[in-house]
Amino acid sequence: MQQQGEKVFEHEWEPIEHISPYLQLAVICSEDQKFLKHKGFDVKAIEKAFRQNSTGKNIKGGSTISQQTAKNVFLWPSRSWIRKAFEAYFTFLIELLWSKERILEVYLNSIEMGDGIYGVSAATNYWFGKSPAKVTQFEAAAIAAILPNPRKYKAQPPTAYIQKRKEWIVKQMQYYGTFELNPEK
Repeated sequence: MQQQGEKVFEHEWEPIEHISPYLQLAVICSEDQKFLKHKGFDVKAIEKAFRQNSTGKNIKGGSTISQQTAKNVFLWPSRSWIRKAFEAYFTFLIELLWSKERILEVYLNSIEMGDGIYGVSAATNYWFGKSPAKVTQFEAAAIAAILPNPRKYKAQPPTAYIQKRKEWIVKQMQYYGTFELNPEK
């Protein structure tokens, strides 16, 4: 039941054209800098995560945006080898059938960007009172900074850790420069 004064957001689908290029670039720089180049899997990132996770300290993920999209859209949230196998299968299919533009659009509309806040429209409205098209570079970086653990971290006001991540993401965005998801258009 909703408490008085509690914010309630409907999940609204946002076409990629209505999502700030800053937000698109921020999640690529934060989550998967090889997104436009790989075919769904970043083998080096997976190997690095496997090596680090075998130590048992600071568990890290090596999933690409494509893998996260497959998991969020088609699968259940638990961690198991069976789910990972299905994730690989669906990742292969979406990379085969969808454009990078479509993958990013689905990703941005399906991921959790705050505790119980799903999709770019709800996130930008909740964190900054704006539509996804109006988000600035720094606001986009703040949202991307919480993605490793959106139930724990807040885009606003940022903790020292999130502020440091946000600054790192903005630098990465500047290094990455402009990008085009669908150069054929």
